[in-house]
Amino acid sequence: MALTVKKITLWRCEVANRPGALANTLDPITKAGADLQVLMGYRFPGNESRAAIELFPVSGKKASSAASAAGLKPSAIPALLVEGDNKPGVAYAIARGLADAGINLDFLVAQAIGRRYVATCGFESEQDATKAAGVIKKAGGTKKK
Repeated sequence: MALTVKKITLWRCEVANRPGALANTLDPITKAGADLQVLMGYRFPGNESRAAIELFPVSGKKASSAASAAGLKPSAIPALLVEGDNKPGVAYAIARGLADAGINLDFLVAQAIGRRYVATCGFESEQDATKAAGVIKKAGGTKKK
C-alpha cells in the first residue's frame, strides 16, 4: 500500500491528571459516534497534576459539539498523519529528511503494527508542515538509510 501524508487538525484539552479524566473526556465524543484514529494522553513533566488529551478526527456538527462540550478545541499546532508500509530504516529516512530540510518537529508519535506504521507529527508552522509533507513522501518511499 502507498504512503499517505495528510494534514490533520488535532483536538486538544488540558485536564487535571486524575483517574477518569480520559474516560470523562471521551464519553460525549463516543456517544456522538466519533471514530477516532489518533488518541494521545499525557501528563506534563514538571507539573504532574496537569495532563493533555489530543485526538483526531472530530468532524460533523454532532461530534464537534460533543468535543467542545468535553472541553476540547482545535489545536493550533499544524499536524500531519502519515501511514505507510513499515520497513527497516523508514523512521531514520524520514527523520534525516526533515533534519536536512531544516524542519523541526514539535512532536512525533509513531507505531508499527505488523507491516504498517502510522505516525502523527506536529510542526512549528503551517509552512513547515507543508514542506514536511513533501519531505516525508520522498523519504518514506526510499530504501536509503
